[in-house]
Amino acid sequence: MEKPNSCKKAKKMDFKKLKKNTFNSLYDVEVFLRDFKQFSKYIKLYKILR
Repeated sequence: MEKPNSCKKAKKMDFKKLKKNTFNSLYDVEVFLRDFKQFSKYIKLYKILR
């Protein structure tokens, strides 16, 4: 009887792709937070002028 893992090939991690995906995710979070900070300034300004 063969081991179940012997039939499957070991998956190799593509570090370049993983690094690129991580970088893109962090960039998206940074852009979102910048936009949120600007949006929060507008909300504060709106509350003051209302």
